[in-house]
Amino acid sequence: MELIADQGGGMGYGPTSKMLVNLVDGCAQAKNVVPGSAMWTLDGDRTAQTTVTRVTAVKGREAVDVVTDHMTFTASPDLLLATSDGWLPAWDASGAMIAWTPARKLCRERFTIRPGHEFGYFVGATCADGTVGKNYVSLVVNEEEFAARYAAALAACTGLPARLEAVTRPSGYLKRDLPGFRVRVVSSLLSDAMRHYVGGDAHHMRQRFPRVVLRDIDTFSGFLDGYIEGDGHRLKQWRGRVIASANVPFLAEIAPIIGAQFTPATKSISKLCVSDRWQSRGTFTPEHHPTAPPESSWVRVREVRPRPALGAKPFTFYSYRLSPHPTFLVNGHLVREPW
Repeated sequence: MELIADQGGGMGYGPTSKMLVNLVDGCAQAKNVVPGSAMWTLDGDRTAQTTVTRVTAVKGREAVDVVTDHMTFTASPDLLLATSDGWLPAWDASGAMIAWTPARKLCRERFTIRPGHEFGYFVGATCADGTVGKNYVSLVVNEEEFAARYAAALAACTGLPARLEAVTRPSGYLKRDLPGFRVRVVSSLLSDAMRHYVGGDAHHMRQRFPRVVLRDIDTFSGFLDGYIEGDGHRLKQWRGRVIASANVPFLAEIAPIIGAQFTPATKSISKLCVSDRWQSRGTFTPEHHPTAPPESSWVRVREVRPRPALGAKPFTFYSYRLSPHPTFLVNGHLVREPW
């Protein structure tokens, strides 16, 4: 590690020694990062890993406190922050929006969500009867076969283990508990993905139609199968099925995709008929949407405060050369040293 003498505050390019940076192995103080350390960064809206090739420690007497929506960190005034207006030095970033990812989620398990019929079925059944929690996705239903198909589809498209549990659920109509079956998978990545698919709010009355299932006909057919199994049924006198929902905008988005007429009900649950021959109408147009949820967002820099060194002891700023990405995270905030 290089150590450069006091430069009067103009040559420091990183966080101060005790600031937390995000290593792949966990948070560490800036002074404890060494060549070869793997650090988290952001590549677009996804997290990525990069490796430290050189560490430089620079003495200086002027620092700034960067106050964001989530925390305050102390760094060199010249440290570049990734803002919505491009890279800005910390001293000039007050009021800007900076790229950020929740540091606590960096250590979570990541997996590939595979499109196809099983993926569509999982999304459809979750939209109809599932619950999306802060860090889990679950389905509680009366029919064991439905729960088994849901568990199999979830496992097939994510690789996550999913199993059935026998449970009881209260019935307000019968005034007693009824037997049922639950599938519950703990994964903040999966719950984030489901919320992203449906527009951020997974409540059944406010969720939007998840256009991610329009990748291909196989995926969309799976979505219809899963959604109708939860909120629909097959018709006896007609070759088709019917979806029943009070979420009118949700049904209104599905109707043109299957070439169906849709008239919302005014005083009851709305219904949408799905013909068994909907594919022959040629109304399906594939759309490409990523199955992986975005892992970054923007947070505001509320204030940038000058912070001079007290007494005779200067600040020590730590900067890193990295490969393949030149950026790194200071407690979730995306930064880099100047070019």
